[in-house]
Amino acid sequence: MTPPALSLASASHGPAGASAPADSPLLQVRGVSLDYTTGNTVVRATHQVDFNVFQADRFVLLGPSGCGKSTLLKAIAGFHPTSQGEIALAGERVAEPGPDRIVVFQEFDQLPPWKTVLQNVMFPLRASRTLGRKEAEERARHYLAKVGLSAFADAYPHTLSGGMKQRVAIARALAMQPKVLLMDEPFAALDALTRRKMQEELLALWDDIHFTLLFVTHSIEEALVVGNRILLLSPHPGRVRAEINAHQFGLHSQGGAEFQSTAQRIHRLLFDTPAPDAQGAADAAPAVDVPGRVRLAAV
Repeated sequence: MTPPALSLASASHGPAGASAPADSPLLQVRGVSLDYTTGNTVVRATHQVDFNVFQADRFVLLGPSGCGKSTLLKAIAGFHPTSQGEIALAGERVAEPGPDRIVVFQEFDQLPPWKTVLQNVMFPLRASRTLGRKEAEERARHYLAKVGLSAFADAYPHTLSGGMKQRVAIARALAMQPKVLLMDEPFAALDALTRRKMQEELLALWDDIHFTLLFVTHSIEEALVVGNRILLLSPHPGRVRAEINAHQFGLHSQGGAEFQSTAQRIHRLLFDTPAPDAQGAADAAPAVDVPGRVRLAAV
């Protein structure tokens, strides 16, 4: 019997009490394999990955280093071509970068140092000709207020802490009002206390705005805190291990028995069994077919 903490993904998505039709995902990833070249060698990063992201999901890609999760996020952003399969956003095939997908990276140096905080948030709005100067400034100030940095609008990045720089990057991304906010291990370089604070602020922002989030991490605990749905990717090359609902968890759950038990089960799923290939998927048991989804191993 499937434990409640690791229930299989169902037709309910997004915030508690909300649902989206099972046949209308916002983001579709279908059979996506990704390769990259090092010297004369072609390396497979992910192999035939499938998943759906629905409106207002906090969808987490979780896996060990080298499983291709960041490469997959870059492909969704339009920065990396697929070798096999297709990625579609709102029914349109993803072929190049676009303002409907904005990425927040791990690095603190993603803000041009010669621009103030306000100018940094305004920059993509002006560069993409999304808004005029006055409207861009109004929107930028609005999202700086959302991340608690109104008082630092005229400051320069070198005067900010790492956590503050990430809050500026998040404000800049949200100001573009993308269909999907993509975050590539955005808190990994922060100290433990700042990382927890940033997780709290991200969840508070989501409660306020209900944006759609695709979040990459290699931390099981962070995945359970941030995500309402988690896709587990096997060690290199990344294959789908399972998809898990995590609606019941959050920052308040850390340290609890159910949280720790779930974290241990996820660890076993990631590392204790071989990733299913075409033959392995057929042999895996027990398993459950969920319409429109990958074949999910029951745990």
